[in-house]
Amino acid sequence: MKSTAFTVSRFENRNGTTSWRVSGWLYGVRVRRNFKTKEAAASEGNSLGIRAAQESAGLRPTATLLTEVQLREAELAFRKLEGSPWSLLACLDHSLANRRAPEHDKLLPEAISAYLAVREQEHGRALLSGRQLRSITDELAVFKRCHPDSQVQQFGAPEITAYLERGKPSLKTYNNRRGLLSTFFKFALRQGWVDANPVEKTQHHRINHRRGSATTLSAEQSIELMAFLEDFEGGAFVPHFALCLFAGIRPCIRYGEISKLRPGSVRLDTGTIHIEPEVSKVGMKRLVTIQPNLAAWLRAYPLDRSPIIPPNTSNVRAKVSAKFGLTHDVLRHTFISMFVAKFRSMGEAALQAGNSESIIRKHYLDLKSSEEAERFFSIRPRGGLL
Repeated sequence: MKSTAFTVSRFENRNGTTSWRVSGWLYGVRVRRNFKTKEAAASEGNSLGIRAAQESAGLRPTATLLTEVQLREAELAFRKLEGSPWSLLACLDHSLANRRAPEHDKLLPEAISAYLAVREQEHGRALLSGRQLRSITDELAVFKRCHPDSQVQQFGAPEITAYLERGKPSLKTYNNRRGLLSTFFKFALRQGWVDANPVEKTQHHRINHRRGSATTLSAEQSIELMAFLEDFEGGAFVPHFALCLFAGIRPCIRYGEISKLRPGSVRLDTGTIHIEPEVSKVGMKRLVTIQPNLAAWLRAYPLDRSPIIPPNTSNVRAKVSAKFGLTHDVLRHTFISMFVAKFRSMGEAALQAGNSESIIRKHYLDLKSSEEAERFFSIRPRGGLL
């Protein structure tokens, strides 16, 4: 039974005296109390009436050590848990076990700065290439721009997926973004800034790579290219193109092997080019044999007069590429395919180019005839073919 209103009535005692009785129900318990005066009974009735009203509203008086503010906070917590299978104590235990202290919270821009500092140190120790560092820096700059005020631990799989899919990227671009972010969050996990790597819960796309035969120049196109270079800027760019075309040096002038190759590594006396681990794309030393026609080009245009990377190489390469339709690696592809055609050895071609034999077989085998290869390796300065 719930509480009821309390009444005050006159009551005759057995000894002949008169009392004033307060009666009613409070919390399902019947209350009857006698008082000598009507005023005292009325005061008690009002007090009990207030308690009954509180009981009807769901309020219960209780002795507690909590302050008024703590009581209000506890009431709010219980309201939030209405309909939940979790108790307030269970939620509190879970939070204490898993919620990191405020000193472990890290804003995304601060975390990215700390991560990039580590990667720059790795680059300084030659553990990370300049191209990789640039890719990491550029991707994280975009990520930071998209979430400038976020904390690292706030990211979950939905937020990461939305970022990865921005702009409807190709599957390869998506996977590249995912890999760069995953490495960053692994670093954050080691620092204690996150409890788990959220990227691991995002989708990774499987891509069926179907790479065909490499794009190459013909012997005739190579003759035209080198003849043009001899007459262009006094032949200043001949060594640069000759090393890429007749030795297969990786041609990117920002991060490729040609950008790090030093004149002292080109040994005409021994007939070899030393590609040191810090120069090689794969971090492994290799020796490239200087073919007779390349030796002729380097003697006619010595490296002490024509540097490997002359000034304004970027603009000149763009103009030459536009004139002859050169793609990024076409000079290197041409060398490898001509080498395989001339010497018929995929193993030796792999050693010379710094590739695996499977790559040589898949992309360069039988692209050129032995006759065309002979013409290619006979291209020499001033006068073309021997």
